[in-house]
Amino acid sequence: MTSIVIAPRFCGPPTSANGGYFAGSVAALAARTVAVRLLKPPPLQVPLAVEHSDGALRVLDGTTLVGEAHPAELTLQPTHRPRYIQAVEASRGYAGFRSHRFPTCFVCGTERVRGDGMRIFAGPIRELGIVAAPWVPDASLDGGDGKVRAEFMSAALDCPGYYAVALEDQMMLLAEFTAHLDRRVHVGESCAVIGWRIGSNGRKHEAGTALFDGKGELCGRARALWIEPRNPT
Repeated sequence: MTSIVIAPRFCGPPTSANGGYFAGSVAALAARTVAVRLLKPPPLQVPLAVEHSDGALRVLDGTTLVGEAHPAELTLQPTHRPRYIQAVEASRGYAGFRSHRFPTCFVCGTERVRGDGMRIFAGPIRELGIVAAPWVPDASLDGGDGKVRAEFMSAALDCPGYYAVALEDQMMLLAEFTAHLDRRVHVGESCAVIGWRIGSNGRKHEAGTALFDGKGELCGRARALWIEPRNPT
C-alpha cells in the first residue's frame, strides 16, 4: 500500500486539496489515464492510503473513502485552439477578479502570487463559446527535467472547466475528473488553457478543458463532472 500527502500549498478551498491536483496525484500512481471520482474533500497534510486492486485505486483517510480511480479512455477533443494573445485578452474578463469563492485556490486564486499559485485566470471568448487563460509555468513546477510535473498539468486543466459551466458563479463541487496528457510542457513556456461546456442535466454539469503549448499544439485535455450541492453552504 502506498500513500500520498497533499501539502497545504495545493489547496482549492482553504482546507482541502484542489481537485485537479488531487486527481493528477492519484493518476500518477496509476501511471495511466484514469477517471478519478472525488467522494469527500481531500484533506490537507494528512497521509492518505492508496489501495491498488485490479487496475483500480481507492484513496482513504483512515477508514473514510476519499476518492477512487478506474482505468479510462479519453477521446475528447478541444473545440477551438485560441492563440496565446487571445488567451491573454480573455483573461481580462476573468470572473474571479470581481468575486472569488476561494481566492487562495492554488490554480485560480487571485490572492496567490506568481511562484506560489498557478494564477490561471480563464475569461470568456464569447464568440467561440469558451473560456481561456494564459499560463507560463514557473520553476517550482519543474519535474527535474525542465518540464512541468504531470500533477500540475492536471491541476491546470481543472478550474477553467468550472468557469466554463458556472455562468452565474454558483457553488459547484468537482465530482469526477479524467485527464489525458499528450506531453508535458516546459517550464517558462507560454501556454494557453481553455474550457468549454459539454452539457448540463439539472445540478450536474460537464466541462471539457485543454492545454496548448507555445506553438498551439495540444498537450493535455480533461473531462470533468461538476455538481451543484443541494445545500450550497
